[in-house]
Amino acid sequence: MVSSYIRNRTVLVTGSTDGIGLQTAIDLAKLGASVILHGRSEERLNRAMIQLRQHDVQAVGAVVGDFAHFASVRSMAAEIRDSFPELSVLVNNAGIYMNDHVLTQDGWETTWQVNHLAMMLITQELLFTLKEHRDARVVNVSSIAHTRGSIDFRNLNGEVQYDGYPAYSQSKLANILFTYELAERLHGSGITANCLHPGVIGTKLLKAGFDMDGASLAEGAETSVFLAADDSLADVSGKYFVRKQETASAQITYDAELRLKLWDLSLDMINGKESGPISATSR
Repeated sequence: MVSSYIRNRTVLVTGSTDGIGLQTAIDLAKLGASVILHGRSEERLNRAMIQLRQHDVQAVGAVVGDFAHFASVRSMAAEIRDSFPELSVLVNNAGIYMNDHVLTQDGWETTWQVNHLAMMLITQELLFTLKEHRDARVVNVSSIAHTRGSIDFRNLNGEVQYDGYPAYSQSKLANILFTYELAERLHGSGITANCLHPGVIGTKLLKAGFDMDGASLAEGAETSVFLAADDSLADVSGKYFVRKQETASAQITYDAELRLKLWDLSLDMINGKESGPISATSR
């Protein structure tokens, strides 16, 4: 992998206190990136920073943000804008699997909010900071589970019925629909947006959701690092990758009408009836 692009670039990796996110942060730091860690608590962030030092690299910063609370995401984004105005890469890695139907403080089903709405919100909040760099990148971690997902507009919040796997696969499908729509809206801006399946990796999410073991964290981080760092991807946007290879996602992800409907409804869920910065871009 050729990765001169990433050297000295500031990169935010969400959900980077353990698992694939932490490994992604470590690997990007080894390539010369200035990495910002994100976690839900200072304690978790402190442990993660210790692990980076054990790999002979360091984070340039660490931010606390609870993706199950929109106000916390906005506060975290404000801290990043103030402290790291040269943000070049956003790796949206944070994710969760819930076996039970639990509503957040904002009133949304937790899987839907953490995996999809919060990803959209943090991107929205940091977009103009990223636009300061015409060659900035957004990397969204989805899953092959999207192929079994559907967007049920009557049940996005699990209000009709709830099951952990359909909720998870729906959120991962939403990640890809969001990525493709974002890429369309950012066309010509110099910012790329791509998404990926990291593999079936031995994380706590895999254990909680599927009670199984998986491949190594190094393998799980590989495609995220590739999309964030590789020089060959400067002009690649709106694509889905598996094992560092561009791959077709499920046919439903290419439905432009569905993407737009989900985009607009998601903005309403996040912001009420007022559109956020992303919706002000061209379509």
